Amino acid sequence: MIESYKNHNPEIEDNVYIHENSSIIGRVKISRKVSIWPGVVIRGDVNRIEIKEMSNIQDNTVVHVAGKHPTIIGKYVTIGHLAVIHACKIGNNTLIGMGATILDGAKIGDNCIIGANSLVTKNKKIPDNSLVMGAPAKVVRKLNQNEINGLADHAEHYWELANDYLNKGGKNE
Repeated sequence: MIESYKNHNPEIEDNVYIHENSSIIGRVKISRKVSIWPGVVIRGDVNRIEIKEMSNIQDNTVVHVAGKHPTIIGKYVTIGHLAVIHACKIGNNTLIGMGATILDGAKIGDNCIIGANSLVTKNKKIPDNSLVMGAPAKVVRKLNQNEINGLADHAEHYWELANDYLNKGGKNE
């Protein structure tokens, strides 16, 4: 479902996969080659949401905002199933693990992995190239170059999968 809120209509570029059982509401801007999977809710009501090129948001994830904080998702970002992305900024080429929660004002750098079920607390800053785990989340170590190179592979894989769905009648808004 794609829905306006207070005269704000989602802006969706061409060549995007949006599953019909997801919800895109309000001030949301989605760039090309983004995939939105079943059960995802992206609600830009009290602030804006931007999802940049080649990112994917997997099943049953919630992306929301706060009055003081928009949500910005960079390029080549993979967000795993059941994540909560709330009023934060996620850098390019980053993977957010299944069930992770990123809270208001948090800033995740480029080339990061946030482990499954991690909790990135309010206003936490995660430096580039970090492996982060735990609740509350802590930097465990720096990623090596092979790990960094592999992050884009996740995003590319999900775009290939989205193309399969688009070619079999998936929703392309």
